[in-house]
Amino acid sequence: MPVEMLGQSPLASDRQVRPFSPATRAGDFVFVSGQVPVDESGEVVLGGIEAQTRQVFKNIEKVLALAGCTLEDVCKVGVWLDDARDFGSFNRVYMECFGTHRPARSTVQSQMMIDVKVEMDVVAYKPATKA
Repeated sequence: MPVEMLGQSPLASDRQVRPFSPATRAGDFVFVSGQVPVDESGEVVLGGIEAQTRQVFKNIEKVLALAGCTLEDVCKVGVWLDDARDFGSFNRVYMECFGTHRPARSTVQSQMMIDVKVEMDVVAYKPATKA
């Protein structure tokens, strides 16, 4: 089964191409690369953990759409928080965005590669359509 690359490698605010795909599809699974709270121009969204978490969800939804998926198709979430004290506020937005859908999740505190408060990746399951 070939792995399908989805989307164009992203550009960051420094206009350098990042060396990864926004997502890949392997059979019925879609793997979304880690999403950080950046807007369309690659600039970090300001406003604290809640605003940044909402932006990450917008970015995830956009990438999932490349594979015809939505948040309802997500079966696993990985979360990295810069500050463990943001856990409660993060969870409020997380529950707001996922609603009653409850995918499996891992959450850790981690130093980030750029100055953001949160990063998330997801795995979705949606049977591939036959051509």
